[in-house]
Amino acid sequence: MNSVRSKIRQAYLDLKEKQAQKRSKYFLLYEAIKQSILKADLPAELQLTPSRALAKDLDLSRSTVLKAYELLSLEGYISAIQGSGYQINAINASVNNELPKVDLEIAYPALSAVASGFMKNVDSLNTTDDKSVGFRPGLPPLDIFPVNQWKNLSNSYWRYVKSSALTYSPSSGNEQLKKSLAAYLNLSRGIKCESSQIIIVAGSLQSLYLLGNVIMDPGDSIVVEDPTFPNVKSIFSSLRTQLLGVPLDEQGIKVEAMDSAAHKRAKLIHLTPSNHYPLGVRMSKKRRLEVLDWAKRHNAFIIENEYEHEINNYSESIPSLFSLDQEARTIFLGTFNRLLHPSIRVGYMVLPPYLIDAVEALLKHSHRFVTPSIQVVLNQFIEKKYIYNHIKKVVEVADRRKGYFIRSFEELFADRLPLQSSAVRSLHLLAKVEGKLSDREIKERMEKEHILVHTLSKCAIQQPGTNGLIFGYSSVREQTARRKLDRMAELIN
Repeated sequence: MNSVRSKIRQAYLDLKEKQAQKRSKYFLLYEAIKQSILKADLPAELQLTPSRALAKDLDLSRSTVLKAYELLSLEGYISAIQGSGYQINAINASVNNELPKVDLEIAYPALSAVASGFMKNVDSLNTTDDKSVGFRPGLPPLDIFPVNQWKNLSNSYWRYVKSSALTYSPSSGNEQLKKSLAAYLNLSRGIKCESSQIIIVAGSLQSLYLLGNVIMDPGDSIVVEDPTFPNVKSIFSSLRTQLLGVPLDEQGIKVEAMDSAAHKRAKLIHLTPSNHYPLGVRMSKKRRLEVLDWAKRHNAFIIENEYEHEINNYSESIPSLFSLDQEARTIFLGTFNRLLHPSIRVGYMVLPPYLIDAVEALLKHSHRFVTPSIQVVLNQFIEKKYIYNHIKKVVEVADRRKGYFIRSFEELFADRLPLQSSAVRSLHLLAKVEGKLSDREIKERMEKEHILVHTLSKCAIQQPGTNGLIFGYSSVREQTARRKLDRMAELIN
């Protein structure tokens, strides 16, 4: 790859050779760099070569180079960064950021049906690149994460790491982390498993992608709670499977409603039993046993998606489906992205032995493994009991912010957006939208003000009339929450 120095040198020499009339050296250099920036040969945010080094390369005086840099800076092509020299500005941002247009005159092979499916459903995902956090569901209190503890553990890893640890790692994950997780899950959820059953992944979405590919064929059916996670809808729709939505009552998914021929052919059931997303229903132990019996009678696997189990089960726990299962049909999903912070990108699956080899084979053909350094540091975070202290603090802060959010929200929106009560601790709240406005219209208005929420209508499978807003409150300090809620009240008047 050409360096910045070599690119500038070549551009300067080419221009110098082409110039018929004599021009000053600083102007030639200025023009050469300017044209390189405009043609995107020198991309935005790249640091320019230091003036002394460039002067030596081009056999120029340093004052000549500085004069060219000053002229470029004056015209806005570059900016002086204190202590770092000069950086190229995004003059050509419109060119750099636009996707290249497809030439329809060129005959390309058709995309696969799988690719077409994922492209069709990508807007169904609840993801966004927006940096704002209020009131995005799925976020813990980011401001209380123990950064210094994590930093010290990370520094220690790199201080003592051996070169042998820098090679490829097992696809299923770091063995010590898997052992720590097995002990952790035994204590926190009564799950007894071997470390070989645990697969380390980047999060729940990757778990669902892997399981969908391992278990499902196009045309197969999956039973899901209705409403459910939009990401679940998107993944399994993209894999060309049939989603069968089943409503809930106060005990969880209605097993008696799973009685059609299509339901009975389903190979998979996806559930969020500790705290149904987004209605906030906890599945009773009686209903869990009914689900297990149904899966046994109809030869199906169960995905137990416990995305916030540390929060949901902090003070009162019902046995997990996995621990109640006598036939090893249940797959337990957990993630640290909702407990620590989303950027950590670490989750895990606990698999029935029947699925281990197939999932590992798919891992080896795809992302290979989660970054080993992150796994080692996370293992230390668990072993040193930092995680238990953090969970306690997350619950305390989330409870306090939830109380403040509810009081402020009901003061402003009691008549128009009634909050739905739930006895289950969670990091999100649901408000029903009443009146003429739809949840999508409100969401669009708020996004313009960097207020982020998710919509209940996007979660529906067979209930298109469902209308509500899902708020994540725990990552927003009280003062900020009030300011955003006041602005929201103005937007939906």
